[in-house]
Amino acid sequence: MEKRDRWYIRGTTRIGQQRIRKHPGLVLIPLFLAASGVTVFGQGRAYDQQFRPQYHFTPLKNWMNDPNGLVYYKGEYHLFFQYNPFGDEWGHMSWGHSVSRDLVHWKQLPVAIPEADGVMIFSGSAVVDWHDSSRLCRSSDSGDGSCLVAIYTGYNGKTQTQNLAYSHDRGRTWTKYSRNPVIDLHLADFRDPKVFWYGSGRKWVMVVALPTQHKIRLFSSMDLRHWTALSDFGPAGALGGVWECPDLSELPVENEPGRSRWVLSVNVNPGGIAGGSGNQYFVGRFDGAKFIDENSGRTALWADYGKDFYASTSFSDIPASDGRRIWMGWLGNWEYAAHVPTSPWRGIQSIPRALKLRRLPQGIRLIQEPVEELKSLRGRHFSIENQSVDAANHILQSKQVGGDTLEINAIIEPEQAQSFGVDVRKEAFEQTAIGIDRGKSLLFVDRTKSGDTGFDPKFSGVQAAPLDLEAGKAVELHIFVDRCSVEVFADGGVRVISDLIFPSAASRGIGLFSRGGSAKIVKLDVWNLKSIWDDSSPP
Repeated sequence: MEKRDRWYIRGTTRIGQQRIRKHPGLVLIPLFLAASGVTVFGQGRAYDQQFRPQYHFTPLKNWMNDPNGLVYYKGEYHLFFQYNPFGDEWGHMSWGHSVSRDLVHWKQLPVAIPEADGVMIFSGSAVVDWHDSSRLCRSSDSGDGSCLVAIYTGYNGKTQTQNLAYSHDRGRTWTKYSRNPVIDLHLADFRDPKVFWYGSGRKWVMVVALPTQHKIRLFSSMDLRHWTALSDFGPAGALGGVWECPDLSELPVENEPGRSRWVLSVNVNPGGIAGGSGNQYFVGRFDGAKFIDENSGRTALWADYGKDFYASTSFSDIPASDGRRIWMGWLGNWEYAAHVPTSPWRGIQSIPRALKLRRLPQGIRLIQEPVEELKSLRGRHFSIENQSVDAANHILQSKQVGGDTLEINAIIEPEQAQSFGVDVRKEAFEQTAIGIDRGKSLLFVDRTKSGDTGFDPKFSGVQAAPLDLEAGKAVELHIFVDRCSVEVFADGGVRVISDLIFPSAASRGIGLFSRGGSAKIVKLDVWNLKSIWDDSSPP
């Protein structure tokens, strides 16, 4: 392997710059953690550090990266995640675990699948085996013969293999399949299986990355235990780094009843659109054996144009009565993830986002929208209409509108302005600018003055996304601000930018700006968002 690829094999990453050390009793300690609770959750003060997100999931302490095994089962959304139970740097990868009944309030549970016997537990997925096709659910207490099955990559320091674990008690405890691994290609780079039930073929399908080959391999199975290779997709699109964390799902095309396409999401590191980690996707068709991209193989489509959205994966088994495809991603970038100034934890998950497709002039493209459930966090509300930028700023200041946890919906008519937008987490010498550059037809987030940017030379900068602007037409910006992040959805989710920020606690203001001419604030709504960690929050 090339040096570039070798350091990203998760056994010897740039994060630590050294191999993971073996500790006496390493197996026993994570097993103890898995068997017992380690903290009491829902305590507001434990989640009240300066940069602690108030409505994004973070572990109480220690390192977290990729979301894993997103699945809905028996009234609960499960979020597993790459987790180091022993510290706030990458290492000892295990599956952490949290659950939610509403996609908003999360309760962290003990470690689900711990590192053991020299094998780290890398990323993967989880499914509900409703009819016990795996024959692993036979002693389940579900009452209907179903159980949860996790499919994950095991890494022994040399090779990566695909493995199973199963749970008979709604994910609280897990048993590793006695005949693991279920797929072993004897490769150093072979990871991140995403498995789903393909109803038309009455079979399970897996997409899994061959990272250094820039390929996604598809497998099928009748029982989750025995797998047959189907086809490879790639190389295509962005090839600047290794391919990881694939996902394949069918989505409806908006306003075209009966029409759908399949979306293959492939995460890339390095080589993302904003530098470092990034999330590309392909739109096409899937016949049960092969994915066919309907765009040119040279076309790179990006789910998010920010620096900090990676390893996205979607929930399995959301009920048909709901009908949504919902995913989450890690708000982080491998360029500087080890250095972000948070403690006693590192790592933050994105807000859940509902996915659909929309036909644009350039073709069918992915649309992301914040899930409706987030509206339950809305508190104090401020709204104005039909104001100039100067008048709107005067009202914002007089009403003392601001905060460190906000939802903002701004509809702005450009008039003569060459650039315009919203400043958040603002004070005399700090702000994060979110706006539109009309001359370049760009949506941008400028975090050069966002606060602490000096912890890594690759952090500070401006992230931008192309945006079709119709002459004189108002632009809508939907913005979510938390204590260390901004997530921006423009033009109804056509373009998204997700970025970390680390402002001072005093930077709580909001301002509007226009440069090169005037702009009109058609409508501005600002909500202060409640913390999910308050003692009064539901479990």
